[in-house]
Amino acid sequence: MSRPAIRVPTTVNGGSTVKISPSPVTIGTSGLGRNTQPGSPEEKTAVAAAVALFESPHTYVDTSNNYSGGRSEAILGLALQQVKADAEPHVVTKVDEDPDTRAFDRDRVLRSFEESCARLGVDRLPLLHFHDPYAVTVSEAMAPGGAVEGLIELRDAGVVDAIGIATYPIDEMREYIGTGVFDAVLSHNCFTLVDRSAAPLFEDARARGMTVFNAAPFGSGILAKGSASASTYAYREPSAELLSRVVRMEEVCAAYDVPLAAVALEFSLRSPLVDSTVVGIKTEHRLRELTALLATDVPDEIWGRIEAIQASA
Repeated sequence: MSRPAIRVPTTVNGGSTVKISPSPVTIGTSGLGRNTQPGSPEEKTAVAAAVALFESPHTYVDTSNNYSGGRSEAILGLALQQVKADAEPHVVTKVDEDPDTRAFDRDRVLRSFEESCARLGVDRLPLLHFHDPYAVTVSEAMAPGGAVEGLIELRDAGVVDAIGIATYPIDEMREYIGTGVFDAVLSHNCFTLVDRSAAPLFEDARARGMTVFNAAPFGSGILAKGSASASTYAYREPSAELLSRVVRMEEVCAAYDVPLAAVALEFSLRSPLVDSTVVGIKTEHRLRELTALLATDVPDEIWGRIEAIQASA
């Protein structure tokens, strides 16, 4: 198993250089705290899981203003009270549209940031993403008074080290990074064993010196659980053609006695286009599973056969 050396990317902010140094894996927490109530046993269990995330070797724990209706950030905030103070700089979050009005302008960005900091119990962040701006066009977001103006204000004020774009589809993301404003990009479900559509986006981001986060290396389920699990790909039922490729890749993995999930994860980890792979974790059990996958030796010989299957698509 061979991986390229991890590049330490840099971004330029007002003439000063800001280093974003993620570990190979970033922990995603979209499901953390879902449906939990303050003070409940379920909350206590979720907080214990969050403490384990902060105590893991992974640099960043990634959340969002709207994950689990704000409970993800609230749980992480409670966990931060139980861990050493230097864990705080390792929280990354995202600004989101107003859940009631769908407003997503400068003022909403500032409110979203304030809400997140209050839940997390922090006053600054190493990275803040512009998240799923479906309610506005790129032109609206970039206009005076638009959302991006708010993001730049936060970065210029020094309460955010860097700003990123985390959305879909790929073409829209390329418009955003083409503005030269953003320091990082996060894409999900589009750079996996069975989908390489984010490759041009990542190549463009790389050329600009941006940090690249690749989320959902398991395609929202099927590349972790397998073809027999009735899992989805990118939150949808997989096509017959995609399912056929997954089955053939499973057969290759079986021949080398390695889990499909380990190969799916290693695909992202070994890519020179990716700085950090975002893996969703909401329980201590899942964290242990991730540790086991990372320890799995994936033979170099497997990649030629995997790529041949993908090329047949």
